[in-house]
Amino acid sequence: MSINPPLSPGDKLSTGAESPGSLAEAAEEVHTAYTLADSKPPLDEEVLKVENLTVGFPTDDGLVQAVRGVSYTLRAREVLGIVGESGSGKSVSSMAVMGLLPRNARINGRILYRDRDMLTMRPNEQRALRGEKIAMIFQDPMTSLNPVHTVGDQLAEAVLAHHLVPRRAALTKAREMLDLVGIPQADKRLKAYPHEFSGGMRQRVMIAMAIINDPDVIIADEPTTALDVTVQAQILEKLLEVKDAVNAAILMITHDLGVIAGMAHRTLVMYAGKPVEIGGTDSVFYQPRMPYTAGLLGSIPSLEGEGEDRLRPITGTPPSLVHLPSGCPFSPRCPLATEVCRETEPDLVTVGEDHRAACHHSDRLAEAEDPTAFFRPDAVRAEDEGDEAEGTPGTDGVSRTDEKSEEGR
Repeated sequence: MSINPPLSPGDKLSTGAESPGSLAEAAEEVHTAYTLADSKPPLDEEVLKVENLTVGFPTDDGLVQAVRGVSYTLRAREVLGIVGESGSGKSVSSMAVMGLLPRNARINGRILYRDRDMLTMRPNEQRALRGEKIAMIFQDPMTSLNPVHTVGDQLAEAVLAHHLVPRRAALTKAREMLDLVGIPQADKRLKAYPHEFSGGMRQRVMIAMAIINDPDVIIADEPTTALDVTVQAQILEKLLEVKDAVNAAILMITHDLGVIAGMAHRTLVMYAGKPVEIGGTDSVFYQPRMPYTAGLLGSIPSLEGEGEDRLRPITGTPPSLVHLPSGCPFSPRCPLATEVCRETEPDLVTVGEDHRAACHHSDRLAEAEDPTAFFRPDAVRAEDEGDEAEGTPGTDGVSRTDEKSEEGR
């Protein structure tokens, strides 16, 4: 799957009329790319490491704290899922990794690609990595593809932007990628325009564009948005297939817990711009240690429940990222919130093997038989420490005061 090597000095690049300066710049970028990443990383090596990433956007109302202290590692060939509500900061954090944030963004922290900080790289070094070793699949393939250029031209452009190869070789690579992602009659489809493809096929083209340069990391930002359920399943299955074909790691960003459950080795849950839980996907899903995670899991509609118990929504709305509440940002919506939650924002602490959560009451979730039951309509909300002792949901999620009432009847 490796791309053709750069041309020798006597070869020519058939991409149109370029000035000597642009060719020199392109050559420098290619050299940088090959110097930084000339081979696939060993299994389990950290290919991407984000440390204490913060992103803010100044507005007339104040600084929008879109991302607050995000840290994670992505190992070679791993799938890391980032999940959260709209506005939680998951997409902004990925755009920071790609270097695609607007100029007014205030970025702090470190983004390490194979131990090199991308935030301190020169612009040409960043361009050499973007689309070459770190690729992205965007949400809407219709708006991401150029409607006035053929699919073949756009795929070939992704190759020519990073490699000094003949245009014919780039088109050959494009045809191979269309075959790989399951688009029939690849030779014919290379000459087609985006509007001639269905939504699912356009998303396959986006996957082909992401993997065409044999990347180490693929960032998939809501890759199945607006697709039918059956098409979603096909796209996700194809994404896993091509991941194995090019030996890439995937950073999967979504609000769909089903997607995360079916794909991710580890899961990072974000709320109000901050990570609130991270761990192995099975551990996070079956043993959540942060009420927000439990609430997300409980909000999945159930065919087995009855009445209001079939759907347990999280009441309230996410906080303003300009005027965050004191303490835990989830406390206004949390059924376990006490005074300490409203005063002090918890840090991520270890709650299990490779499992961390940011909650003052993670031990109560650990004791609960069904952590999602705290969000049942009849669950008692503890307003303070005193109320907690009198009317706390028990390990089965039922209020102890309710149990006493039952005993007295």
